[in-house]
Amino acid sequence: MTSTLSWKLVIDCADPHAQAGFWAAALGYLVEDNSPLVEQLLAAGAVPEAITTHAHGRRAWLDLAAARHPDDPYDEVSGTGQGRRLLFQRVPEPKTVKNRLHIDVHSAPGQRDAEEARLVGLGARSVRTVDQQGGSWVLMADPEDNEFCLS
Repeated sequence: MTSTLSWKLVIDCADPHAQAGFWAAALGYLVEDNSPLVEQLLAAGAVPEAITTHAHGRRAWLDLAAARHPDDPYDEVSGTGQGRRLLFQRVPEPKTVKNRLHIDVHSAPGQRDAEEARLVGLGARSVRTVDQQGGSWVLMADPEDNEFCLS
């Protein structure tokens, strides 16, 4: 018997908190609140303060941040989403080539231009409009130049 697997999309980046904030705003998601667990582990002396930071108005992990769908379940102790989730992890090397995987964002009918303007206002960049026989979309880049498509 085969079962389905839970998953999350993990994205390497330079600033996980900025990326989580951008994508949460872009998708209507929530930035995960891991502060209760972080505070608990700090108080117990289980983790050093050096691996934490303050982001989005609360204590957080320095090198990890996530955005989760607001309707999906999450662990109340850790704040970790258990459904649709993007996890951003800090890596030392910069992005150097085209993404091998990207997010497609779908706007409501007739709202692509307005959605493009909203995303640009959040820090995205429009790269080019693609018109092909199979459809039309805008190739965009998030604040760290990760490509995504808006249709």
